[in-house]
Amino acid sequence: MIRDHLAADFPVEGCCATLEVSTGGYYQWLKHPTGKREEWREALARQITAVHENSRRVYGSPRIHRALLSMGVKADRKTIAKIMREKQVRSKVCRRKRVRTTDSDHAFAPAPNVLDRQFAVQELDTVWLCDITYIPTAEGFLYLAGVMDLCSRRIVGWSMQDHLRVELVQGALAMATARRDPKPGLLHHSDRGVQYCCGEYREELERWGMVASMSRTGDCYDNAPKESFWATLNDEVMEGKAFATRARGKAAPFEYM
Repeated sequence: MIRDHLAADFPVEGCCATLEVSTGGYYQWLKHPTGKREEWREALARQITAVHENSRRVYGSPRIHRALLSMGVKADRKTIAKIMREKQVRSKVCRRKRVRTTDSDHAFAPAPNVLDRQFAVQELDTVWLCDITYIPTAEGFLYLAGVMDLCSRRIVGWSMQDHLRVELVQGALAMATARRDPKPGLLHHSDRGVQYCCGEYREELERWGMVASMSRTGDCYDNAPKESFWATLNDEVMEGKAFATRARGKAAPFEYM
């Protein structure tokens, strides 16, 4: 106010006294109009925006916070969330209607829930979580079977088909075993879908010396880490939209994983 509207017509000392600021502080501000904290916040805002754009505008404040920490940028998550609100940087989250991929109405006996939500695993290739999700395309649904290593939370095997037959999950298991060559005793946890319960698939598990474990009927929390990964993939890759072709529907999750 003093610099832009008053100093040309009134003594600076009088303006400062009227507006209750120090004359020395005013002249110091003229040399550095933006304070150090304001400069830091602006720099942080630019970094937040860059991380948000690199995530295809799907990261919220918790994941931006973790990304900045990995880059050596120290900032409180609440501060990041506040700056995101000020700059209108929002996570792009879309929820889609779910398609039923689990058929548990069959004659095959399910395995017991050996895992029992014990998700804290310290060794690689000791517990694998398996499940199926779907990918909408203009040419029809694609189905994606995935195998997640519970320790690393990485997808170690996957398969995509236009059907839900047992070959879908067999393909994902074949990729995982070829890549990881697990030792006997690995715990294989899935839902009670017919693909995982059928004799053909259970024979594959026995051949590798795997122990079958299955979630209780209708309880997604028994396979929570895998369900969480599907939800993230759906939000960040599908974005509530259908791909134009099955070829593109296959390419996008592959690139993401």
